[in-house]
Amino acid sequence: MTTALPEWFYPGPPGGWTAEMLDCLPPDAPRHVELIDGSLVMRPPQTAFHMFMVTRLTESERGIRPPCHLAVAREMTVTLGPRQRPEPDVLVVKREALADLHRTSYDPEDVHLIAEVVSPGSEDRDRTTKPIKYSNAGIRYMWRIELEDQEPVAYTFELEPSVKAYVPTGIHRKRLTTYVGFDVDIDLDLRPFLG
Repeated sequence: MTTALPEWFYPGPPGGWTAEMLDCLPPDAPRHVELIDGSLVMRPPQTAFHMFMVTRLTESERGIRPPCHLAVAREMTVTLGPRQRPEPDVLVVKREALADLHRTSYDPEDVHLIAEVVSPGSEDRDRTTKPIKYSNAGIRYMWRIELEDQEPVAYTFELEPSVKAYVPTGIHRKRLTTYVGFDVDIDLDLRPFLG
């Protein structure tokens, strides 16, 4: 079954969409839209794995517990440039960046860590496209979390600033234990969500 795109979507503005235009999409636009290379990208339907993993990472007691000058946010875009505004699943940002309650996007200098939970349909963007854009913007830490054999696996990365590229810092099964400017220890077991 094919669904027709609304008139405002296609062909889009001459030269492509810009980061500012994302705030002016019509009310019937999907809730979660990213801007990658001037093109609008609609997020695929969320899987149960994606929902549970984002919830686990953002839980105040068992998720990411940053120091007081940082805070956890979810599903907010980051404006990386005029034609780049991806929406990571989870972010750790400077606490003062949360003060503006009308804000719709963070600047890269406000972002300490980005976590992407891979879903069917987002594999290439989460594994290749977004990490290159995040590292080029100078975001220091990135995690990619995938489902393998019904279990979460977290791949952790740190920016190597001289080449503006991420280097792997670990592959984590069962527990995500790492250092990102602060200690992290997260139980990746999702069975408590399943009953």
